[in-house]
Amino acid sequence: MTYYHSRYNSSKRKKKSKLVRGFQIFIVLLLIAAGIIGYKLYTTIYQPNTWVKDEKSVSLYIPTGAGFEDLKTMLYEKGIVINRISFEWLAKKKNLKENVHPGRYLVYSGMSNDELINLLRSGNQTPVKLVFNNIRTKGQLAKVISSQIEPDSAEIILLLNDSSYTEIFEKTPETILSLFIPNTYEVYWNISSTDFMDKMFMEYNKFWNDERKQKARELEMTPLEVSILASIVEQETRKDDEKERMAGVYINRLKYGWRLQADPTIVYAWGDFSIRRVLNIHKKIDSPYNTYLHEGLPPGPICIPSIASIDAVLNYEHHSYLFFCAKDDFSGYHAFAKTHDQHIVNANKYRRALDARNIKK
Repeated sequence: MTYYHSRYNSSKRKKKSKLVRGFQIFIVLLLIAAGIIGYKLYTTIYQPNTWVKDEKSVSLYIPTGAGFEDLKTMLYEKGIVINRISFEWLAKKKNLKENVHPGRYLVYSGMSNDELINLLRSGNQTPVKLVFNNIRTKGQLAKVISSQIEPDSAEIILLLNDSSYTEIFEKTPETILSLFIPNTYEVYWNISSTDFMDKMFMEYNKFWNDERKQKARELEMTPLEVSILASIVEQETRKDDEKERMAGVYINRLKYGWRLQADPTIVYAWGDFSIRRVLNIHKKIDSPYNTYLHEGLPPGPICIPSIASIDAVLNYEHHSYLFFCAKDDFSGYHAFAKTHDQHIVNANKYRRALDARNIKK
């Protein structure tokens, strides 16, 4: 009886031991499975999942009204997302579908799904550096601006040509170019065309501070008139170090009641910016911009003048020069003269230089 009881207890212990070992193995397998799942989940969320070819980052432009499907198409066409399944799984979990915001987003190579999705759903876009200079017409301005922000050129030109709209800024379609001060501006890519115009108006008012306004008053000119004259100076010379002298010539002519007789206004009137040599036939064009026929300033700027040209007018050089002509060495500088006879000498030198280079128009 004792022997049977001993064998029974031994069998019971062995059975219990097997159950314990089985349970332990189950726990180990469960932990392994949990570890695998946890690792998989971790890599899905935090493992790098973006790639940018030949660059550290790329700009992703999300248009106004774009949805999640549009966003995926952009990401996939650019090859930014490496594992699409993991991206879409986490995007669904984080409800990116309902949180797609327009704008420009800077995506870096090596971002995780979590970083990318958080960026896109946050709306924290990266501003663009908007730059414009050497602009001659409203059409050119609209084209340059629309190449850097979301609104298209047609939308911008419509505002520039709308007299009821430009009146908000105390401008007309003929004078609206004076609103724009060439510089580098930080704006959001999806800024609206009207918000862009408001931004330019704000920058215009900052530029025309009390000091510049006072200098304009001393010239007995308005900021608009200064900009118009500066636009002529801008087209006469690209040399900043002679702009003040050039401005002084035109101010002298205005003081004496002379016509400005500025060749760039003739080029603008013709609308042919390929003209390199203004001839007498060009000067006969019937246009309010023809300063050979009409006294005073033209009705509006013939380009968007640079800050250097505006300040050159405000700080013009006081002298007795009334004439100037491009130097015959084609350096870009000008020969200035106080008398018509000296001017004719300079002009003949330049004409001979043009003829020698066979520049006829």
